[in-house]
Amino acid sequence: MESSKLQFNKNEDALKLATSAMKTKLGEIAHGGGKKALEKVRQRGKLTARERIEYLIDPGSHFMEIGAFAAYEMYAEQGGCPAAGTVGGIGYVSGRQCVIVANDMTVKAGAWFPMTGKKNLRLQEIAMENHLPIIYLVDSAGVYLPMQDEIFADKEHFGRVFRNNARMSAMGITQIAAVMGSCVAGGAYLPVMSDEILMVEGNGSIFLAGPYLVKAAIGEDVDAETLGGAITHTSISGVADYKFANDQECLDHIKKIMHRLGKPASAGFDHIAPLAPKAPSTDIYGVIPADSTRPYDMHDLIAHIVDDGVFDEYKEDYGKTILCGYARIEGWAVGIVANQRKMVKNKKGEMQMGGVIYNDSADKAARFIMNCNQKKIPLVFLQDVTGFMVGSRSEHAGIIKDGAKLVNAVANSVVPKITVIVGNSYGAGNYAMCGKAYDPRFIFAWPNAKIAVMGGEQAAKTLLQIQVATLKAKGETITPEAEQKLLTEITTRYNEQTTPYYAAARLWVDEIIDPADTRKIIAQSLQAANQAPLEQAFNVGVIQV
Repeated sequence: MESSKLQFNKNEDALKLATSAMKTKLGEIAHGGGKKALEKVRQRGKLTARERIEYLIDPGSHFMEIGAFAAYEMYAEQGGCPAAGTVGGIGYVSGRQCVIVANDMTVKAGAWFPMTGKKNLRLQEIAMENHLPIIYLVDSAGVYLPMQDEIFADKEHFGRVFRNNARMSAMGITQIAAVMGSCVAGGAYLPVMSDEILMVEGNGSIFLAGPYLVKAAIGEDVDAETLGGAITHTSISGVADYKFANDQECLDHIKKIMHRLGKPASAGFDHIAPLAPKAPSTDIYGVIPADSTRPYDMHDLIAHIVDDGVFDEYKEDYGKTILCGYARIEGWAVGIVANQRKMVKNKKGEMQMGGVIYNDSADKAARFIMNCNQKKIPLVFLQDVTGFMVGSRSEHAGIIKDGAKLVNAVANSVVPKITVIVGNSYGAGNYAMCGKAYDPRFIFAWPNAKIAVMGGEQAAKTLLQIQVATLKAKGETITPEAEQKLLTEITTRYNEQTTPYYAAARLWVDEIIDPADTRKIIAQSLQAANQAPLEQAFNVGVIQV
């Protein structure tokens, strides 16, 4: 018992330290473009993007931020782009759950970098998939011109935003745009394609070309207010619907609009009064070993997340390296698919490695996913997977066939899928356990997560073998010392690319979360997902059995 308690404490210390480091990074990101840029905002009597969101959402409610780490440690040559220059996520306004997107004018005047575009499209995707109203707090100088070739013309670039505006309008999704600063060039279409447009006098402006470009193009001298300010667009052009003296008045009116919205639709997912988990969420830090190669029992982690610790396991004695079962999270009925990380015995009494997907576990998980779709029960994936089992025995048993069966079920699932990466996420295991490529409604990672094709040690040795073989083919030799140095360099570089920050910077995950908040965040995601009725039947097509 003492040994077990000691290990728990070590695990707890390591994960709490990682979580604390994550929150420190978040604090730095929240400063946006820095003090000088903030001073300019204050001089104009404006609130910052984060202050606008804080003022807008219901007091005491939780704002679930999405993409805070977007563009993290990217664009160093351009001076960085904290949170990709946009603050966004899901919050409650006048009691209604909605997506909020706010340009951060302290970061390059709110200009759009390539990752800004990707983040804004992800936020719109969340609104579309979950039928959530979306509120745009606009304050942007438009495309960041030095990088225009990476954001302008492709399918998933800047113009896709306006296509999504049109699609959401056709879907009946409410869009409200508050122009609280610049709204220039192509970006001017975003508010005009929204349902209602609000503008702040003296700060808000909408025009296809600003005063300088107008002067250069047609020789006309005109100031920004006359060209496209709040008075112009509410009394002359008719482009905007309302004007306000300041940010606060503008945000107050958004609350009024949201208060009058009709009741949202429902997917009908089962929900009852919630019960507290059997194990406190605050004790969840001690479950996952600090050494990601060590085994642990995934049942222990599930007990910290589900209501009253009740987990009705499906095929408990079969396919033991994946746990499947029914539970409730904050009252919501869910099906859980989780990698079992301890060593287990299969039906033949043979030991199987934890975290590895074997034939029987793939077969079981595929069947369970089909059952959840049949019953209209949302799926929660808890990823800590090192991949599929390899070797002649697995290949002869048809591991590719069974793996394909699981991937097919995940890909064709129509019920909402919510993924949390609590440890490793390697190789095809990432796909089978509903990684980003498989359209989870939401995907989160813990601060200890590792996401890559394979583990750092294996990858580094593989890459080293390739490089050494290449050198030998050229007739060059390499000393043991040089080989070790090369291995160290490869390992360091590879490990940097496996961190959750590297993944979150590129939006492979929506957010890095505090493990203790896992239950709350899954519940808020389920609440969002329940507002989009299922519109298609589940069909897996052709599966090899």
